[in-house]
Amino acid sequence: MIRAAIIGLGGISSAHIRGYLAFPERCKIVALADIVPEKAAAQAEKFGITAEIFNSHKALLERTDIDLVSVCTPPYCHAEIAVDFLTHGKNVIGEKPMAASLEECDRMIAAAEKSGKILSVVAQNRFRDPIMAMKKMIDSGKIGKVLHAQIDSFWWRGHSYYDLWWRGLWEKENGGCTLNHAVHHIDMLCWMMGSPAKVQALLSNLAHDNSEVEDLSVAIAQFENGAVAQITSSVVHHGEEQQIIFQGEKARISAPWKVWASTSLPNGFPVKNEELEKELTAFRDGIPRLAHTEHEGQIDDVLTAIGTNGKPLITGASGRATIELITAIYKAGFERRTIDLPIREDDVYYAKKGIQENAIRFHEKTASLDYFQGESEITTGSDYERKEETSK
Repeated sequence: MIRAAIIGLGGISSAHIRGYLAFPERCKIVALADIVPEKAAAQAEKFGITAEIFNSHKALLERTDIDLVSVCTPPYCHAEIAVDFLTHGKNVIGEKPMAASLEECDRMIAAAEKSGKILSVVAQNRFRDPIMAMKKMIDSGKIGKVLHAQIDSFWWRGHSYYDLWWRGLWEKENGGCTLNHAVHHIDMLCWMMGSPAKVQALLSNLAHDNSEVEDLSVAIAQFENGAVAQITSSVVHHGEEQQIIFQGEKARISAPWKVWASTSLPNGFPVKNEELEKELTAFRDGIPRLAHTEHEGQIDDVLTAIGTNGKPLITGASGRATIELITAIYKAGFERRTIDLPIREDDVYYAKKGIQENAIRFHEKTASLDYFQGESEITTGSDYERKEETSK
């Protein structure tokens, strides 16, 4: 029986709790910790959990009856808490974003390597059927070399979203929508195409004048083979119509699912390749469905890795690759120039201090709520299933 603790009992903790509760024969939640213990108590009551409650993660470090820890705190303390638990021999699942900087990512990875424990960074969308299918289709080579990727990380958040005490501050949230929302889609891009070689970007804050950080960014990334990706990160898009599109040499595929394959007429103009479209659709339809999805799927993966001394799908290295691309987007946006990757240890943007000293502060944060009264469940993005359109 794997014994788990959850640190930080805000909105995203519900997904972790449900994930652990899905496997009662394999794991048990034994401890909850939050700087506001009442939040932990409320979650325990809501889910019927019998667990000890603490006001600091440090009270759990020496416990020998804890095997796995979910870190669900605000981003600025992800690294500190993860390193503390890894150093004390606990496996860690850390919420996104992995950390505020590459320097912090490397400390986390080093702590995991030294302790021999697992460090997994939450990227729950990999455990969605449409996203897993996209990865397998690209790896199959059936669409040919990917020429262009379109990443639409479209979200919408109201003005009051940034009234929470830690949001909207470079010091605490460590960034805006690029780091804290598009992190999901940037992970998918890096997983499917690897890390790019260079990045350009523009950043803006158009609708949240109570926040220092960006609420919209547009980036262009180019890979070593010449392929290009456009990445839009936003919390100003009504409808949150998130999608990832890959244009291959032979066909276009996307999540939500859409396929289009073209072949050339003698004059170079396109004609539909229906045979390839049918082949691609059949390949996708033949991919087995996941037994567990989203956070539940990732927790299942980590529990399996612990039980078999294996490696989880999403490692510290995976989380670091995402942070490196996000750091490059920020550097490109702040300095208004093309940035080459990788980002080296001697780069000022390698550490949090350098990012914060160079960050554009679009507005002054004007509110600081401890928590939202009667806070409802948070949303975690698209399910990437194609919706049938209806006309009125």
